[in-house]
Amino acid sequence: MDMTKMGAFLQELRREQGLTQEQLGERLHVSSKTISRWETGAYMPPVEMLLALSELYGVSMNELVTGARIPPENLPQAAEQTLTAMLADQEAFQLNERKRFWQEKWLHDHRWSIALLVGVLMGVTIFFAFIRRTDLVTIIALLAIGLTIFLRNRRDGYVEHHLYDDQLSP
Repeated sequence: MDMTKMGAFLQELRREQGLTQEQLGERLHVSSKTISRWETGAYMPPVEMLLALSELYGVSMNELVTGARIPPENLPQAAEQTLTAMLADQEAFQLNERKRFWQEKWLHDHRWSIALLVGVLMGVTIFFAFIRRTDLVTIIALLAIGLTIFLRNRRDGYVEHHLYDDQLSP
């Protein structure tokens, strides 16, 4: 499987739709940097993203993976060749890539809540430092550490649910 060819095809399809990398990233809930990595062939989109791209661009997933349009009469043969290549190169759909996608999606979905919490904690810390209550500043710092651990656990639970639970449901 030629990742560079696939990336160039993804870029061509995006441009045909008149989308920037930023606009496509917003639609798919990924960063423009991720889109760039797909289009340069540095990374292959996870299966969930291939399906979304296939629907968005009106092409088959097989065409996305092969990096070219395939005439309908050649689809069965091309699908067989693609499947063989994919099974030979199992690195393409590693668990880490899907994990990274769901981590980025969780962060994207919760960025404003996190920013608000950080702002409140910073404001309270500055206030207590201003009135010279260092004991309360220490308590706020410990609270911030606990909140960080709590948010990380929430994110990991979200990621785990989408990595494993979704695969088990019919």
